[in-house]
Amino acid sequence: MSFAALRKSDQHDDLGRLAEEHIKHDLTQEDRDALVKASTRVTAPAVIGTLVGLGLGIYAAFRLRRVRADMFRAFRAAEKPTHVIFADGRKEAIPDITPLMRPSTYGDIATYFFFGLGGTILGGELGFLLGTWSASRAICKDAARRRRIETAYRRFKADYLRQEADRVESGDSPPVL
Repeated sequence: MSFAALRKSDQHDDLGRLAEEHIKHDLTQEDRDALVKASTRVTAPAVIGTLVGLGLGIYAAFRLRRVRADMFRAFRAAEKPTHVIFADGRKEAIPDITPLMRPSTYGDIATYFFFGLGGTILGGELGFLLGTWSASRAICKDAARRRRIETAYRRFKADYLRQEADRVESGDSPPVL
């Protein structure tokens, strides 16, 4: 979601007032109640999905950290060559890279942060998708209600586009979102 959607502006207030007018005049009280109920059907799965995704992301980070530590212990315990002998008989020492392979605190922090963030985003989006599907099913259950809501939305969109056209014809530049 873009942070621009959260910013207050006169255009957003105008759109809100226009939408409220269409909701009041074009829909019945039952339709308004159904829209409010549908909005709660979207938020609950999105919140639950976000929390589950965060938990799974942190769990995956924990497992990855454990695997990295086990691999480091196996690498440290394995027998490693100490010298390389070239064809001309020259002998060179191989530096020990074991300290460079050690898991670090910064790596652990990054792992937990990015896996947690990824799980949160993925879970939230899947929850939002599930909630939207559920809300859509609830609204579309009654065909007459669905037609009224679609008609109200088309009228809102037409009014908004008329306002935009008037603004453009008058020479006023619309505010930058």
